[in-house]
Amino acid sequence: MRTPDLARLQVVTGPMFAGKSEELMRRVRRARIAGLSVELVSHALDDRRGAGQVSSHSGLSVPSRTVPDAAALATETRGRELDIVAIDEAQFFGTSLVDAVDELLADGITVIVAGLCVTFDGRPFEPLPALMATAEDVLKLTAVCAVCGADAAFHQRLAPGDVADARVPTAEQVGGIESYQARCRRHFTGGALSTR
Repeated sequence: MRTPDLARLQVVTGPMFAGKSEELMRRVRRARIAGLSVELVSHALDDRRGAGQVSSHSGLSVPSRTVPDAAALATETRGRELDIVAIDEAQFFGTSLVDAVDELLADGITVIVAGLCVTFDGRPFEPLPALMATAEDVLKLTAVCAVCGADAAFHQRLAPGDVADARVPTAEQVGGIESYQARCRRHFTGGALSTR
């Protein structure tokens, strides 16, 4: 039987290309091998590699339940006998994810959240900072700077407007290596770069 005192919040964060989704998939795979009931959830905005998939930039993928917002996440998981809810691309859920995660934890369900903690222009990207503050376990990953090869804690948009999606604010535009680069502090400029 699940008990709230055993539920834990685990956060996997960092910039784009740091391996957050791969780490989330690794934790999900291990939990399933251990016989735990796991629900892997992704946001409907991230359909780069097809809906209903959590995937990494390196090409790994795992089927997931796709939901449009934190309210739908709560509805999809409420009343089910789950041990773990794993959430990818958590930044797309917005600040309402914090309350949804708190609900799951109160129900005795461990929550693993993966997502960006910094925007393309170097600002905190909620809800990850809020979730990190209350998590029992935080893993902050770095990528490799596309300029010098150093540890990269940021990601840089290559050109403004390359990724146009009217459904989300500019800071939340979905894209990959065609639109963003990992950058170390020295090579991060804090805004979009023109590739022209």
